[in-house]
Amino acid sequence: MVVELVSVGTELLLGNIVNTNTQFLAEKCALLGLSMYHQVVVGDNHDRLAEVVETALKRSDIVILTGGLGPTEDDLTKEVCAEVLGMPLVEDPHTRERIEEYFRNSIYKEIPDNNWKQAVVPEGAIVLDNDNGTAPGLILEKDGKAAILLPGPPAELYPLFMKQVYPYLQNLQPEVIRSQMIKVCGMGESQVEDTLLDLIDKQSNPTIATYAKTGEVHIRVTAKAADEEAARQLVKPVVKEIKSRLGDCVYSTKENETLEMAVVRLLDKYGLTVTTAESCTGGLLSGRIVNVPGASDVFREGFITYSNKAKRKYLDVSKSTLKKYGAVSEQTAREMATGAVFATDSDTSVAVTGIAGPDGGTEEKPVGLVYIGTYMKDTVRVEQYQFKGNRAKVREQAVVKALDLLRRSILDNYR
Repeated sequence: MVVELVSVGTELLLGNIVNTNTQFLAEKCALLGLSMYHQVVVGDNHDRLAEVVETALKRSDIVILTGGLGPTEDDLTKEVCAEVLGMPLVEDPHTRERIEEYFRNSIYKEIPDNNWKQAVVPEGAIVLDNDNGTAPGLILEKDGKAAILLPGPPAELYPLFMKQVYPYLQNLQPEVIRSQMIKVCGMGESQVEDTLLDLIDKQSNPTIATYAKTGEVHIRVTAKAADEEAARQLVKPVVKEIKSRLGDCVYSTKENETLEMAVVRLLDKYGLTVTTAESCTGGLLSGRIVNVPGASDVFREGFITYSNKAKRKYLDVSKSTLKKYGAVSEQTAREMATGAVFATDSDTSVAVTGIAGPDGGTEEKPVGLVYIGTYMKDTVRVEQYQFKGNRAKVREQAVVKALDLLRRSILDNYR
């Protein structure tokens, strides 16, 4: 079954807002096993929108349109789709009541006349209640095709889709889809692909798809079968083989587990506490850790020692080390990691020092040079990295590598 996404709004064409809806919907459609060959963005223009909808319905089974359901004159999605499908517009009493209730419970007591436009729907449409706004979602079915109309604001679209559209699409699929995520850190996408190339080349069912993230690679294994158990049995051996090939680079097989969650889980499993010591990352590392529920059980303290004076004062980095090797060096990272443990009596630590740019680099120490160190069981491990990208990208990559180095250090010492 083929699905197509149509994003409606001149503001998208002008770049005034980022189109996060497309990413969200594309990912969910992939999970459902739907094929997607086209994604279209079109402005708030009647004729161009009609042309896009007509084309999409000819080449796809399902068309999901986002945006253009508001109360203003340039919100045309519903009207154009009704026109293309030959479905007259009628007032829906249920939606009218919901609009009245919405305004009754809001700070706005009077309902603008143009809002009643949202109570008008194509005759025969499936109306999807919007619990977070006044524009209902709509499903228009005709001649074996379906147009699904969703409000543009993500806060309205996401819950409406998951609660009502996702089950609808599931019911259209004759087969059960099962998907398993494998999350990898410590290998690039091309390296992962080379390692799994024979599996990827001969894939049919299950399928294997790789996705590059910042400092990570995610692999999704998806199978179709007549029932849940049969799909699970197809996925299981492929996941086992991939994990065997990638080894410790696999940090999770859980859909919603992040790298920092995996690190906190390991710290908790082995009863360890950690302290962070950051220079160029300026608290991003500790922030990622404390975002995890339960981090308070394992996170001892975090130091942001941006200046040399702070490194000396809080982490006992020696003056001679800073003078001889500089703040961005293996030696300084080593002393930062050691000092963090002894300053807080924690079991382990992770330290980061580097040059995030755009200034400050030299031929000997270019922008993007980062040293990351961990202290565990009286042993300090330091790794050197040369990251590419702007300041934000360098810092983000450094945080990912710091979390992964801590993870691997725990595995090496406690497994």
